[in-house]
Amino acid sequence: MHLQELRRGTVVLACLLILQQPNYGYALLDLLDRHGFAVDANTLYPLLRRLEKQGLLTSDWNTEESRPRKFYRTSDEGIALSDTLRRDWDELGTALHSLKGES
Repeated sequence: MHLQELRRGTVVLACLLILQQPNYGYALLDLLDRHGFAVDANTLYPLLRRLEKQGLLTSDWNTEESRPRKFYRTSDEGIALSDTLRRDWDELGTALHSLKGES
């Protein structure tokens, strides 16, 4: 349960980073899982829609294959936010290390 709480806040950043290269939902689920972010489809798809509505992602339908797929990509605004979030993440990591007495 505690790990799920820690991951919840990082899934947005993970999606923004991964989707700097266009990808579709199912492949994103697999990539997140392989990198240690186990996310349920019922959580991911609403998140993608929310990020798109906020202007952090863009999407396009690929209908060239037998099964149409919606591909998402991080927008310029999403890239700027991911840069900010990464800096914030690094600062939090430094703060946590200092609490433990590490340098």
